Amino acid sequence: MTTIRMEQPADAGAREQLLDACFGENREARTCERLREGRLSAEGLAFAAVADGRLVGTLRLWNICAGPARPALMLGPLAVDPALRDRGIGGALMRHALAAAQGHAAILLLGDAPYYARFGFSADKTGALWLPGPYEAERLLGFELAPGALDGARGLVSPTGRPKPSPDLRRLVAAHRRADRRGLSHAA
Repeated sequence: MTTIRMEQPADAGAREQLLDACFGENREARTCERLREGRLSAEGLAFAAVADGRLVGTLRLWNICAGPARPALMLGPLAVDPALRDRGIGGALMRHALAAAQGHAAILLLGDAPYYARFGFSADKTGALWLPGPYEAERLLGFELAPGALDGARGLVSPTGRPKPSPDLRRLVAAHRRADRRGLSHAA
């Protein structure tokens, strides 16, 4: 049985391995990665599918602007263990994410229109939007959580939301705390 739950920090390694298996190790070169790099996923909108204690699927949503001053979410990546495809895990993750995103205006994604159309995504209102890198325009799809949220949407899709803490900063803060516990001076 597969359970969908909030992603946990301990899922990070398994999630990255799953994403590499599904999209290849060069996945960071993809256009949508420009919207994710240096950012944390939207608060409360990162999900893991788990079966027999093992991460078998992942889906995350990210804060963006769909053109100037038009808050929205970007969905992706959606990944399911290749050995478990066609078991409905991707669909279950999608339905869970759409329900959890209620209260937001709209969701964009870059994906296969025939697959995502069953969830209500289309390119009908995304033609005047563009992404920061190469992509096929017909694959930029939108879904309105609030009616009319993408009416007249125009411009560059840009990242917003919480920046990822710098790994170097975390190390410096941890070293500073250790030094404080030992009573060492920080005078320069």
